[in-house]
Amino acid sequence: MSAAVPLTVMIVAGEPSGDVLGGELLSALRARCERPISACGVGGHALAEAGLASLFPMSDLSVMGVSEVVPRLPLIQMRIAQTVGAALERRPDLLITIDSPDFCFRVARRLRAANPQLPIIHYVAPHVWAWRQGRARKIARYVDRLLTLLPFEPEIFARAGLPAEFVGHPVVTRGGGRAMGPGFRARHNIPANAPLLGVLPGSRHSEVGRLLPIFAQATEMLQAQFPQLHLFCATVDGVAEAVKAAAAQWSCPVLCMTEADEKFAGFAACDAAIAASGTVSLELAVAGTPHIVGYRVNALTAFLAKRVLQVPYVNLVNLILHDEVIPELLADACTPQGIAAAVAPLLVENSPARQKQTQAMATALAALGKGQASPSQRAAEAVCAFLGDRGIKT
Repeated sequence: MSAAVPLTVMIVAGEPSGDVLGGELLSALRARCERPISACGVGGHALAEAGLASLFPMSDLSVMGVSEVVPRLPLIQMRIAQTVGAALERRPDLLITIDSPDFCFRVARRLRAANPQLPIIHYVAPHVWAWRQGRARKIARYVDRLLTLLPFEPEIFARAGLPAEFVGHPVVTRGGGRAMGPGFRARHNIPANAPLLGVLPGSRHSEVGRLLPIFAQATEMLQAQFPQLHLFCATVDGVAEAVKAAAAQWSCPVLCMTEADEKFAGFAACDAAIAASGTVSLELAVAGTPHIVGYRVNALTAFLAKRVLQVPYVNLVNLILHDEVIPELLADACTPQGIAAAVAPLLVENSPARQKQTQAMATALAALGKGQASPSQRAAEAVCAFLGDRGIKT
């Protein structure tokens, strides 16, 4: 086959974190492959910048929780059918689905039935070790290869018959550590000696609506203890308008931003942070910023989660270290009073709470690295090796 013939790759991402992973992977594939790459699928801004035209707005899929998903089921079902139809029509050389398992695995399952020869890779292992462990065997029926972010995941899926490879967590390559902080403060006129608190309520409308009022009340309590308190609110395009409208009512000086580069610099500038559960905790760890995790879901979702959750923590740093180093204030514990009490020691310079977190985060991050190549480069190598084993030149 001529190297001039494009390699057609379909990538499906369902939420902002997967979009970023997809953009980095697609760029790494373009750099790695000799053949030009024609990309199609579903994504957001990052994948668009890497050259993918999305079939529909990715925001149609960015919902979480039983009560949030049910009203949008007709739209989601339509988007599943649309994605499957596009794959059958365009007949890509490879389908890569990224995270968002409820959407991506429905797409993969239908495509495996309709076109068994289509190679399918899923990037970011579903947390079957947290709940629904029997699901791993089902996934192996319609996914050919799994790329994982956590070092303990390949063994779990290998036991279920699904080949998996740890490629490293991309968060370890993002940001620039504490050194970026002073420049950020200077650019945005934040006094060097003012306590700066990150307020990070998530990337979904349901998360922001549920968490931001609680986080805001906590900052008011903290302002009583730290009168010079400033706030940094990193957000994403899909929810930025709602976040900025809410922040305009806060009594503390607040800076809201969506720019990725400034987000990481802002994390480094923060003395501490209040964060929704998710990848943002690892991003804060990379920045060396002590933080707590606060999270609430709909009552029905919480009821179901209590009965199926099979791990002691939800935070990845805590899971890696087998210790609740990052305080987790979940469900009924996620209150303004509880958050303020947990954050206050982290805003005190050289406090034991700060020192403990700083040391623990460095240990956890060391476990997420893997050699000199970036995770996206290793993921691209894994994709190319997988295609090579199937006789597809890259």
